[in-house]
Amino acid sequence: MEHQLTINKTAIIEAVLFACGEPVPSSRLAEVIGSDENELPDIIRSINDRYQKDGSGLYIVTLGKSWQLCTRKEFAPYIRAAMESKKSAPLSNAAMEVLTIVAYNQPVTKSFIEHIRGVDSSSVVNNLVERELLEESGRLDIPGKPVAYKTTENFLRCFELTSLGDLPPLPIIQRPHENNDEQETESSVSSEK
Repeated sequence: MEHQLTINKTAIIEAVLFACGEPVPSSRLAEVIGSDENELPDIIRSINDRYQKDGSGLYIVTLGKSWQLCTRKEFAPYIRAAMESKKSAPLSNAAMEVLTIVAYNQPVTKSFIEHIRGVDSSSVVNNLVERELLEESGRLDIPGKPVAYKTTENFLRCFELTSLGDLPPLPIIQRPHENNDEQETESSVSSEK
């Protein structure tokens, strides 16, 4: 028999705060759980009490009229060690694809990268930002004002480039029909002789 998860307000708050990764306004959190904002402090307090009792590395902080899921400062050395090992790990093929797209087309948005790759690239871009190979380059002046990304000085250093001008030229990809047209033209010219 499949175990059924009971969805309650506490679980929803934890899931939302974890997934967002940044402060979530009280009004939005209350709307999501179908509750009044005045109920939030009691729910958050019960979550933090449970975290404290369980010895969890997490807790929820109040930031003005927003809430954010954070790690306890005692765990900072462990997090730092894990992040350092993540930074020194070799780049995946997906990361190399994203870096190539950004390096040759910057500044670009995540949606541009996803359009070229044909798959969701948010986590790859975020990972490259964490590794300081990409950085935000402002917002584009188009509807929605999406964030644009560009490569960093660290990117140049890692790939032993002095500037983006040192990037190798992109190969010219010839489509099959273009090649056939040229051959047909050449053969018709030679047959006319």
